[in-house]
Amino acid sequence: MADVVWLDDEQQRTWRTFLAAAHLLDAALDRQLRHDSGLPHAYYQTLALLSEAPGRSLTMTGLARLLRSSPSRLSHAAAKLEDEGLIRRFRRPGDRRTTIVELTDEGVRTLEDAAPGHVAEVRRVLFDVLRPEQVGQLRAIAEAMLGALDPEGAEPRYTDPGGTGNRN
Repeated sequence: MADVVWLDDEQQRTWRTFLAAAHLLDAALDRQLRHDSGLPHAYYQTLALLSEAPGRSLTMTGLARLLRSSPSRLSHAAAKLEDEGLIRRFRRPGDRRTTIVELTDEGVRTLEDAAPGHVAEVRRVLFDVLRPEQVGQLRAIAEAMLGALDPEGAEPRYTDPGGTGNRN
């Protein structure tokens, strides 16, 4: 333990402030979505990613990777979304080992109903409190963190939503 470089007071304050903000951000988005549409934030993200995919469908493995979720956690969420008629799952024709997840028309309607409130909350708690240069700084910080957390770029990165109808 003698080689440990402890955080100085400013780093410790920054670290704890960052953790608190990240926790409260996720809780605020989840609370707003549950209140307005009955969807947990994780389910909203699932529907949003499927809405942006070609043919509104992805493999379970691909969706889990984009969500940074375990396959078992996604299976549980998918079962609930399927019970609600928001997605459907089926085996890929010719490859019974691959499960496809497809956004249903009802899922699209649910997402479209939930999106305005969600984006308003994202604006309220994040973008409305930042100056434009801080938005760029936040993105640069997040990209630097992604570089340290995933130096080989193995994890999918966010792609530019230009024209894709991204509603995150």
